[in-house]
Amino acid sequence: MRERILDVALELFSEQGYEKTSLREIAQKLGVTKAALYFHFEHKEDIFLELHLRLHALGREAFDELESLHDGQQRADAWPHVLDHFIDQLIGNRDLLLLHVRNPNALDQLAHNERHQAENEDIQQQMGRLLASPDIPLAQRVRMACSIGAVIGVIIGAGGVFSDVSSAELAALVRDAARDLLFVPGQP
Repeated sequence: MRERILDVALELFSEQGYEKTSLREIAQKLGVTKAALYFHFEHKEDIFLELHLRLHALGREAFDELESLHDGQQRADAWPHVLDHFIDQLIGNRDLLLLHVRNPNALDQLAHNERHQAENEDIQQQMGRLLASPDIPLAQRVRMACSIGAVIGVIIGAGGVFSDVSSAELAALVRDAARDLLFVPGQP
């Protein structure tokens, strides 16, 4: 039921906007009472936070995969594959990305949420550990950072700019750009 609530809320927040959507409307679309909704989410902000944390989960999945490898060089070698998977995950969740673009005030309100802050800090620490690894050459670490920045910038940061482009075409173009950033002259 919890996932159904989130899916319906995502649909309504995307269509009408977060601020214009009420818990009553979410409950009506689900065919449940507001009390049933309160059992799972006390506030509308809690629903938005859970939707936002779905994006965090995508990043966490990528970094967890890298951290499971034994050394920095294995992580660097796996980076292109992990980045490709991350691109697929982001493209597959374009509705979540558009939710953020269309509801910046709600996103700003999350900045003071302790759970959100802890999640952000954890992902930043994971990325920091990876990019600070001394057994990955500096040039490669910089290119890895640039590639993740480019992926996030295009798919998340550009918001609806590429909404007229098919998911498959956007994914292919982002992959090409990321590979260009990862290419180190003189290395295979």
